Amino acid sequence: MGKLSGQTAIVTGAGQGIGLSIAQKLAAEGAHVVANDLDEGACAEVVNEISARGGSGLAVPGDVTAPDFGERAVGEALSHFGDLDIIINNAGYIWNTSALNHTDEQWAAMLDMHLTAPFRLLRAAGAHFRNEAKRLISSDQPLPCRKIVNISSVSGIFGAATQISYSAAKSGVVGMTKTLAKEWGRYNVTVNAVAFGHIATRLTQPYEETPEEITIGGRAHKVGLTKQHITQIQEMTPLGRTGTPDDAAGAVVLFCYPESNFVSGQILVASGGLEM
Repeated sequence: MGKLSGQTAIVTGAGQGIGLSIAQKLAAEGAHVVANDLDEGACAEVVNEISARGGSGLAVPGDVTAPDFGERAVGEALSHFGDLDIIINNAGYIWNTSALNHTDEQWAAMLDMHLTAPFRLLRAAGAHFRNEAKRLISSDQPLPCRKIVNISSVSGIFGAATQISYSAAKSGVVGMTKTLAKEWGRYNVTVNAVAFGHIATRLTQPYEETPEEITIGGRAHKVGLTKQHITQIQEMTPLGRTGTPDDAAGAVVLFCYPESNFVSGQILVASGGLEM
């Protein structure tokens, strides 16, 4: 029996990297994991792996920025598992250029991905949380403590050159987190966020001459950092290293444990001490 036994969690961007580590940790603690990813194959692999280890999962592939995604994901979680306890808004990518070269399309894409999509998912889940709270209160039953963990970034707290739209969106996540903590406390829902520093994922992979590309929404995006840039960041980080996906996931799952049931509206910086 894990600390989250019987609870149901939605994890967006669970196909690889940080999201995969989060899904694995939640499943290891007994949670049913509703795994989302844009890559349908990766999404299925996560669920297969969880099942192979004796856990329980459901694949809900798709684009989190689709207007109906929030309602669909919550609906499938409730239909399959009967309830919803944890939401991790993890999906994301970076599209960088200097502010003067930023296009309207770029600005909108980053805000849609990192702020609007999480909002829609939380709005859909919030309706369930409110209705369940009213039902349980009316019948004199205790309210379970439900958990929301949003993902921000040190860029959203300290700012970062070439990341004006990404930083704005991640800063917005902080405001959204603190607002929902105040609104949904009455439903016994804790709302917190983790702001990541430099974590080793495909978005920050090292390259020497030519960066790798990923395709999002039909657009090719260069990803990765030069080895020199990575070395500079590591030298600025008090712990002297890049974080791993497991490091990042560990910070997220802390907010899901019963030990954090009286912690809400907080922003945990998981950066190895780095302040940009």
